[in-house]
Order: sequence, then C-alpha cells, then structure tokens
Amino acid sequence: MPAQLLADLDLDTDLGTGLDTSGEPSGAGPPRRRVRRSVRDWAVDVGAFLASLLCGLVFVGIALSEPSPPSDPLVALDVVAGTLACLALWLRRRWPVGVALAVAVAGSFSDMAGLAVLITLFTVAVHRRWPTVVVVAAANLVSLTGYVLVRPVSGVDQLVFAALGTALTAAVVAWGMFVRARRQLVRSLQERALRAEAEQLLRVDQARQLERTRIAREMHDVLAHRISLLSMHAGALEFRPDAPPDEVAHAAGVIRASARQALEDLREVIGVLRDSPDGAAGIRPQPALRDLPALVEEVRGAGVRVRAEYRVADLDAAPAVAGRTAYRVVQEGLTNVRKHAPGAISTVTVSGGPDDGLTVEVGNPPPVGARVHAPLPSGGTGLIGLRERVGLAGGRLEHGWSPDGDFRLSAWLPWPAGA
Repeated sequence: MPAQLLADLDLDTDLGTGLDTSGEPSGAGPPRRRVRRSVRDWAVDVGAFLASLLCGLVFVGIALSEPSPPSDPLVALDVVAGTLACLALWLRRRWPVGVALAVAVAGSFSDMAGLAVLITLFTVAVHRRWPTVVVVAAANLVSLTGYVLVRPVSGVDQLVFAALGTALTAAVVAWGMFVRARRQLVRSLQERALRAEAEQLLRVDQARQLERTRIAREMHDVLAHRISLLSMHAGALEFRPDAPPDEVAHAAGVIRASARQALEDLREVIGVLRDSPDGAAGIRPQPALRDLPALVEEVRGAGVRVRAEYRVADLDAAPAVAGRTAYRVVQEGLTNVRKHAPGAISTVTVSGGPDDGLTVEVGNPPPVGARVHAPLPSGGTGLIGLRERVGLAGGRLEHGWSPDGDFRLSAWLPWPAGA
C-alpha cells in the first residue's frame, strides 16, 4: 500500500456522511446537505481508485504466473469482484462501514480487492470509534482466513502468510486510529485557542466595565452636589418671582456655573451604570494634580528612583477632572515601572496650562541585568482601563517604545481657559 496515498487519505473530508466534526454519527436530526468534492478530494479519490485497480491487476498477474494458477472461473470472479471493490471506494466517504464490510467479503477470495480492503479499513479507523473499528477489523481477519484457505500461496506457509496479513491489518488500524487521535488533538487545540481569545476579549470588556463603574462611583457625590445646587436655586426662583433683580441675577449665575461644571463632570460618566447599590460606601476624597508630589515621594519611599519635573505654574489651578486623571496616569505609569523595569530611573513630566491643555508623561529605560526578585503579577488590563478613563475625560493616551529606546506613557488632557 503506497504510504503517500494513505497520507492523503488522512486529509480527506467527509461528504454527506452524517458525521459530526469528530467523525462520529451526528444522531437524530435532519440529514446534512451533501457537500461537493473539492479538486483535491477528486484527486485523492481518483488516486485511490487507480492505485487499487493497478495493484489488483498486478496481484492477478502474479497469481496467473504461478506454477498452479487458479481456475478460469475463479480468475473471472476475482476480476469482477475486485473491480467492484475498487469502484466502491468512491462511496467510502458516505458509507465507510458498509463499504468496508462489503469489500472485506470480496477480499476473502479476490486478489484484485487487496488494496481496496486496506483503504476502506483505514477510512473506518479514521472516522469511527474503536468498537466499530474492532468489528470491521475482525471481519477483515475472517476474510483473511477465508483467503488463506481458498487461495493458498505457493511457496509460503499458510501460517506465515496469515501472520503477515494480520500484522498488516493491525498496522493499518493503528495508523488510522493515530490519524484520528491527531485530528482530535488539533481540533482541541484550535478550540482552546478560540476559547482563550474569547476569554481575553471578555477580560478586556470586563476591564472597561469595571473602570467605568469605578469612575461612576467616584463622580456620584460630585454630580449629586451639582444637581442639588441647581434644584435649590431653581426652586428659589420659582417660589420668589418677585425677588430683587440682584438676587435673581446671582441665583442665575450660580445655576449657570453649576450647570456648566455638572455637564463637564457628567461627560465622564454618560452611559456608565453602577453595578452594586453599595458602591458609594467608603469613597475617599479624590486625588488632584496637587497630590502628585506626594505620590512621587510615596513611590520613592517604596524604592523606585523617580525624577519629577512640574512645569505647571499652579498645580492647584488645574481642573478637577484633568487633575484627577493626570494623577491616575502617573500612578499607573509608576506602577508599571515598578513591575516591569525594577531599578530603572523613571521620569515624570507634567506641563501645560489653560488653553494648551495638560500633558503628562512617564518614561523609563528598559530594565538592565537579571531580575533579583520575581516579577510582580500583572493582569494586562491597566492600560486598557487608563485609556478608557482618559478618553472619558476628553483627552488622548499614547504608550510604547520611543526611538531612543525608552518606554513612554503620555497623556494629553483638556484644560479650558477660566476653568
């Protein structure tokens, strides 16, 4: 049996077999639409048919050249049955077990069906479970016994010939089951890769949702305060329409300022839903840009070497949203330095002002030398959440390796004039 032929049979596709992806019967349900053979399928099937036919003719010729050739009726029956067995290979995809059993019957007396028997047995071993394979293999061994009795080979002991035939049958079955196991392994690895990709997408989505929920919790008290001011002053105007003009103007100014600030704060949390009713409990005062020096000193105290430069005239003058977001950018950047570049000297630069916007940059060179301690665990979602936060604040975030070989985390945040 040509090795390349079976290697090609390894890659055959099922055509209208009613098999699932593992090669097993699909069970109850409507029959599948028959799939057309591809060009490669046609090539494999034609190759299997021609190889079986040619090998069969060679085997018949060898039998006729023996000192005591078979009778003419037996040769005619051999050729007819063997030709039908070779033609049956075209149906092995659709009915592998039935074709294998039918061809095994022909193989009990036909030399011409020899290769077709092995090909159908290989197909069953690839596409069926082991109990079915055992039954078909046993039928082939019975067929081999009948062949040994009906067509003894001159010059070869019957026991030796039977042993060789049994070994060949076992080798074909083992090869087919190996191919089946390899297919299942490849399919399992593909499914595992798809599952890992889906889980990664789910983790990214969860990181976004968790960051939005955290932002909503942080902004809850601010929004409630702004809206309560609006309600209070609007109610005063409603119940005191005859108030002096200066009081009306003052209340209107407060409403306008509160509404503007509320809209700026609300831009952060539009579309964000809180996932728990007790999320507001334990919220601490939110950090601002003026808290950056304290953050840098805290990180220095933890052993990270940081060079900080503040190019903002007044840190207290930065808008609350921009200052809080800048604080989170620096915090995340220094945390990544501590995780991924221990021992490196990081730089923190804060610059900008009204109209120009606020620019925050955290940089560090790549780590040098071997790690002294094991790397800190990382979920890989910190920058994803940070990009979401910066985007909700109306800014933009960039990160990656710069041409000079340093890693840069840079964010730009809006700073309106008069804020």
